Amino acid sequence: MVLIITSACSSIPPRNMDDACAIFKEKGGWYKSSARSFKAHGVPIHVQLAIVHQESRFRAKARPPRKWILGIIPWFRPSSAYGYAQVKDETWQWYQDKRGGAFADRDDYEDAVDFIGWYGRITYERLGVSKWDAYNQYLAYHEGQGGFKRKTYLKKPWLVDVARKVKTRASRYHTQLSRCEEDLNSPWWWPF
Repeated sequence: MVLIITSACSSIPPRNMDDACAIFKEKGGWYKSSARSFKAHGVPIHVQLAIVHQESRFRAKARPPRKWILGIIPWFRPSSAYGYAQVKDETWQWYQDKRGGAFADRDDYEDAVDFIGWYGRITYERLGVSKWDAYNQYLAYHEGQGGFKRKTYLKKPWLVDVARKVKTRASRYHTQLSRCEEDLNSPWWWPF
């Protein structure tokens, strides 16, 4: 029973999505998951958070909205994107094969931020995009590494605007984390 309640509570989005410190204070294990991803892949925590915010607003089971026929008949979704990181089926399979393993889940925060870090590291290795560059990392994340290389985003002004928002949010999260990261790194049993 405790496990069911705990997992249900962890999938509810944080109350204050605009404050990284508040997010990690409310969602106890999320900071450790993000820190492990940063250690493994080098994509900073504030970049991970900004991407999760943009992709799902921290909703574990987020999906693109369905298309509707005649406004009343539900139809297919435009893509298979799912979870915190809004990863498509084929890309998630690639991640599972190379890094995450068969039991990695897109609706698990730890797996989602590990994916974001892993994908960002590959983007850096293949395309030279700094892991700290939230703007270009997001464009490569959204368009895929091939699309980024072909600069497909240049034909999508709305996406360039979204990438600017991701960059701004990442910068804000970075500033916020500088105030609380020492506390977040403290052992849980230490009172100060």
